[in-house]
Amino acid sequence: MGNYLVTGSASGMGAQVVARLREAGHRVIGVDRVDADVVADLSIPAGRQLAIDEVLSRCDERLDGAVLAAGLGPKRGAERTIVEVNVLGVTELLSGLRPALAAANKAKVVVIGSNSTTSTPFVPGRAVRLLKRGDTAGAARIITRRGPLAPPVAYAASKLAVSHWCRERAVTAQWAGAGIRLNLLAPGPVLTPLLRAQLASPTGKQVRSFPVPAREYGTVEQIADWTMMLLSPSADFMVGSVVTVDGGTEALVRPNGWPARLPLRSLPHLLWAMKKAPSRGQVADYSALPD
Repeated sequence: MGNYLVTGSASGMGAQVVARLREAGHRVIGVDRVDADVVADLSIPAGRQLAIDEVLSRCDERLDGAVLAAGLGPKRGAERTIVEVNVLGVTELLSGLRPALAAANKAKVVVIGSNSTTSTPFVPGRAVRLLKRGDTAGAARIITRRGPLAPPVAYAASKLAVSHWCRERAVTAQWAGAGIRLNLLAPGPVLTPLLRAQLASPTGKQVRSFPVPAREYGTVEQIADWTMMLLSPSADFMVGSVVTVDGGTEALVRPNGWPARLPLRSLPHLLWAMKKAPSRGQVADYSALPD
C-alpha cells in the first residue's frame, strides 16, 4: 500500500477521495484548514511551507500519489486569497514535494482544475502569466479592475494558470522523466458544500442559469471515480492531460475549440521537440521550449 497526499481533505471532493484511498488500504495524509492530519492555511507562505514540511515528515519522503483538491470559489473582495490558494497552494506544494514523488515508482498526481478555464470570458492573459510566475499581488491588481466580474475572473485565471503550469512541467525530465504522471481533472458544477452555498446565496439564480446540457450537477462520487482512475496504473501513459467532466458545458460553449489544429506558430516548438526526442531508454528534457 502507498502513501498519498490529499489537500482539501476535510470536505467535498477531497474528503471523498480520502475515503476511497483509505478503503483501498492506503495511508493518506490530509491537508486542510480544519479537521485534517495536517492543519495548514494554504493562502499564506507559512501555511504552505508547514504543509510541505509536515507531509515530508509523515510520508518518510516518499509519496506514491497526490491529489490537489484544495481551492476557493469566486467571492467578492477575496481575489488575492483565491489566487493564492488555487495557484500557489498547488505549485508550491508540488515543487516542494516533487523529490518525494520521484522517490516512488510511477507516482501519480491529480490536480483539480476547472472547466472555467475554457468557459469564462474576459480573463486577462497578463494576469495568468503573472500567476504562473507566482506574482499573485500583481495578478490580483489586474483582476480587480474587472469590477463586478472580478470574482469569477480570479477563479478562472487561477485555474488557467495552474493548468498551464502543470502541463508545462508534466512533460519534463524532472516530472515525466522521473516517473511522475501529472494530470488534471476539469470538473464543471459539482454538488460540493461550496456549490451548495453558492446556490443558496443571493447570486444563486445566476449560478443556476449556467448552461449544463446534461441537466444535472456532478457529484463528488463521480469526481472521486475519475480521480482514482488517474491514480491507478491505467494512467501510466497519461502525461499532462486535462480530463473534462462537466456535463457538456465546455462542448456547448466551444464545440469547435477542441480538438484544434496545430497553429503554425507552434511549429518551431514541434520541430525542436522532435530533435530533442530521446533514444529508447533515455529521457529528454523538454523544460526549455524555444521562444
